Amino acid sequence: MVGNIIENNMVTISGKIISNIEFSHEVYGEGFYYFILEVPRLSDSADKIPVTVSERLILKQKLEIGKIVEIEGQFRSYNSYNSESSRLVLTVFAREITFLDDEKKIKNPNQIFLNGYICKRPVYRTTPFGREITDMLLAVNRPYNKSDYIPCIAWGRNARYSENLNIGDNIKVWGRIQSREYQKKLESGELITKTAYEISVSKMEICGEEHKATEGSEVYDKNESNNNE
Repeated sequence: MVGNIIENNMVTISGKIISNIEFSHEVYGEGFYYFILEVPRLSDSADKIPVTVSERLILKQKLEIGKIVEIEGQFRSYNSYNSESSRLVLTVFAREITFLDDEKKIKNPNQIFLNGYICKRPVYRTTPFGREITDMLLAVNRPYNKSDYIPCIAWGRNARYSENLNIGDNIKVWGRIQSREYQKKLESGELITKTAYEISVSKMEICGEEHKATEGSEVYDKNESNNNE
């Protein structure tokens, strides 16, 4: 990872640019742009992840649809306001962009590490097929008293363990960024398709304690005998 990246929020994603590069906003005279990167999964599907990049980073690089790139940076959030409500917007903030010759050179295309704090009571649920899931919201600090609020999902035994986490608990998570489409019904009755982004957790660790979990394995907890199965 790039040395300047804050070590509590590190992302690497690789894939194909599938949207035009469009202007996003300006901060202190510096322009920022965004595009959508199609990141392959192990299956035949892919995640479509928004990327924000400074004009300074792309002055000498031609970003266009079809280009294969690797992005290193952070996963950030901000509130977008309109006249009726606000919504949480998530994006990968690019620190470094590397061009790849072709998709065959993509290895480990979607990795993220976060070290943050539980800021909302975890919600445990099961799918219609009986799969166990716990939804968490993680606050990850960054400079100037700012924080990013990142939705995370734990699965299976990890989900049962995460259900018992408390607000303020400091945890580390490893996983991938996933996109998920869903339908929302407007007051007019019209159905629109929207996209949610979240971290699919493959490994987690409670800071300061010997609690760890990995994808495909169990949570190893020294107090396991007291946990509900």
